[in-house]
Amino acid sequence: MINILKKLLDFIYETKCYFCSRSKEDTIFCSKCYNSIEFIDYRAISNIENCPVYAVTYYKEIIQKLIRAVKYHNKKELAVYQAKIMYEYWQNLEIKDRKYTVIPVPMFYSKARKRKYNHMDLVCEEFCKLTGYEFNNKNVIRTRETAPQYKLSKKEREKNLKNAFDIKDNKISEPILIMDDISTTGSTLSEIIKVLNKNGVYDITCFVTAIPEKPSEYIY
Repeated sequence: MINILKKLLDFIYETKCYFCSRSKEDTIFCSKCYNSIEFIDYRAISNIENCPVYAVTYYKEIIQKLIRAVKYHNKKELAVYQAKIMYEYWQNLEIKDRKYTVIPVPMFYSKARKRKYNHMDLVCEEFCKLTGYEFNNKNVIRTRETAPQYKLSKKEREKNLKNAFDIKDNKISEPILIMDDISTTGSTLSEIIKVLNKNGVYDITCFVTAIPEKPSEYIY
């Protein structure tokens, strides 16, 4: 009877992979799911406001579930895996040896207070532990609440984000690495770059976890 109870408890409390629900490895992110992620070519996928933008992979399957888990479903423990995936991609770039100041895309304080965390703060902190870069989530701030971007056109996104960011202190060490989870039209990155430029900061690179497979796709 004791053995049966023990096996039952082991089954209940054994950690299952969040993505495939298997518990063989007793981990929240099993090696099979992790290794299924395919990187995009090791080059800038676009250029926004004269700043290169790098992206790890496409927003689909495991990555889509990972980003949504960290961002919306309070799976903060998965942030370390998102950071690790970004780090592994980043190590293949020649620009990795520069000493960046990492700036996560900021969240408006009321939304952060309601959610109780900014998902990109978590990811960037873990990324900085791996790279040794400086983490800075204090200088660039979001000055107002904005509507959800995913239902908006490119022009509507630009209007929605106009003057939504500011800098509290322009003493930011360059080069800058702006990090976000997803980039679709690039409107968010563009607005942050403009604010940094206005304050005399020009040595900027952008790095995101994912982009849509097709440029016309919007992220839900």
